[in-house]
Parts: sequence; C-alpha cells; structure tokens
Amino acid sequence: MKKHNFSAGPCILPQPVFQKASEAVLNFNDLGLSILEISHRSKDFVEVMETARNLALEHLGLQEKGYKALFLHGGASLQFLMTAYNLLENKAAYLNTGTWSDKAIKEAKVLGEVVEVASSKNENFNFIPKNYSILSDVDYFHCTSNNTIFGTQLQSFPETNVPLVCDMSSDIFSRQLDFSKFSLIYAGAQKNMGPSGTTLVVIKEEILGKVSRAIPSMLNYKMHIEKDSMFNTPAVFPVYVSMLTLQWLKDLGGISAIEKVNNQKAKILYQEIDRNPLFEGFVVNKEDRSKMNATFNIKKPELKDFFDSLVKEAGISGINGHRSVGGYRASMYNAMPLESVQLLVEVMKDFEKRA
Repeated sequence: MKKHNFSAGPCILPQPVFQKASEAVLNFNDLGLSILEISHRSKDFVEVMETARNLALEHLGLQEKGYKALFLHGGASLQFLMTAYNLLENKAAYLNTGTWSDKAIKEAKVLGEVVEVASSKNENFNFIPKNYSILSDVDYFHCTSNNTIFGTQLQSFPETNVPLVCDMSSDIFSRQLDFSKFSLIYAGAQKNMGPSGTTLVVIKEEILGKVSRAIPSMLNYKMHIEKDSMFNTPAVFPVYVSMLTLQWLKDLGGISAIEKVNNQKAKILYQEIDRNPLFEGFVVNKEDRSKMNATFNIKKPELKDFFDSLVKEAGISGINGHRSVGGYRASMYNAMPLESVQLLVEVMKDFEKRA
C-alpha cells in the first residue's frame, strides 16, 4: 500500500530525490565510492557544496546581492544562539509566535537584552499578533515565519530599518517573498529541503563584524563564510540530498511553480475542515493559517479511534498533532503531492458519513 506521509519533520521528500540519493549511497558519481565515505575535501563533494549554496541563493533571488549561503550543523536550535552571538550587541526585538521563537528568545537573553514586541503565548499560540511596533534602537528584529506545531504563518513581514532575521525552517522555498528584505534567514533542512542534519543560513555580509564580543570560531558566521561551509567536516549526505531537492525544485519551475500547488493543497484541506461538522481548526484567525501545517481537532473526542482507523486504512501517516495542541496536524510541504491531500479530504468526508 502506498503511504501518504504528512509528518511534520523529518518529512516527505521527492521520490526522484530518494532514487538519486539511494544510488549515490552505493556509487557516487561513478567513483566506486559511496557518498557516505568520500572526502568532504574531494573535488566531487566541493562541487556538491557549491551547487547547493548557489541554488539556495538562486531560488531566493539573492545572487550577487551581498549574501552568502552556508550549510551548518546544529539545526535551527543552534541558530537561536549564533544569531545573537553575531548580531546582538545591546538589545534585540523578538516576535513570539510559537515554541521555537520562545526558545530563540531564551537563547538571546543569555547575551543581551531582549524586547518581546508581541506574543500569542497566553493563547497557546493560536494566532499571529498584529499592530506591534519595533524600536529603532535594536540591533535586529527576529521572527519565525511558520509555526510548525501550532499551524500559524506570517502572511506579511514588518517594514523596519533594523536588520530583519527570520527562522524559515518550515516554509522556506514554499512561497514567493521579497527575500532581500531579510538580513539573515536560517532553516533546518528537514522540512522542505532535505533530511535532518544540516541547516541553511543565508546572510547579508554587511551586518557582520559589529559586535564587540569575541566569537568562538564554530559560532562565527564570518569564519564559516571564509571557509565556504568547510570549517569542519560538513554533513555530507544531508547537504547532498538538499542539493538534489533544490535541483528538483528548479526543474519544477522554482518557488513560483510550487507555490501554486501549495496554495491548492491548503485550500482544499481547509475547506473541508471548515465544512465538515466533525472538525474544527485550531487557529482562531483564518488569515493566520499555515499553508504548510494544518492543525485541527475532532469535535467529538469519542470518535477519535474510529477516525484514526480510517486514516490508517488509507495509508495516511504522521497526522497526529503535537502534544502542545493535540488533535491532528497535516504537514503539506513542497514534496507532498496534491493527491495525498485529496485522499485525506476523502477520508474526512467518509468519516462524516459513517460516524
């Protein structure tokens, strides 16, 4: 039976990427060696790293605009600290919209003053705060574009004269934005780009070198830029799979093409959540709904086991909600085919008829 993987991450990847990656595990570039064992200093892997970095900038429209792309270790969680280490001299502003922004604030407070400009924490992060102001004397403003756990997403970003930093771990490359508005973007690979184990950082070089503290080498963006993401051994396989995924996206037509599919997937699922009397969405304001992670609950908890059995019979996997929210979460990243979302909607309709 075909499986339909709605997991929030690590998550679904394109089938052509799985095929090429599996072949490379046995024999990479006809070298008679596995991608898992070649030297990261070899010509073949250096080309992989350069291609991955260039594709990232190309998709974001940031080539030759003063940006560098890096593939680093430590996930987005390490970027919570690295961002502050490299940019926070006195005071930074943060928008708190979920678990991961909450953790980012905690790490930044280790190194300086943090101003929380707005928060939806008191309502369990079920909406995106609006109408907040950003002080002009902060070193940067940090936000999280998509909140995987709670199913909310920023649909617009504030106009500000301070550097704009964004954690785009769960919606990078999924929609068109003016990425030149951002001074630093970071994203764990395991949602829209590759397997877990590497993190993309895209940074405008001109914002670096302005803090007075000594920065340890492994936490210093300038060091990683100087060494072309090779300061230490990179995560070779995750970078390779990320390169394949970015090439797959380019072959599809890039972000503009995949955004149309993502909009269609989100539309049909949310229409069913709103139409079906047995379900209700978690996010209170529809305009805040994520197109990557749809969160919803069953109105009659006693029917949960029956719905779960229908889901299992259909080969649907990974839609259990996070423990912070409960219910269900359907993650619809770039590689999720429209057919899988249509199947989930059919199961929800069948559930309504048979419950």
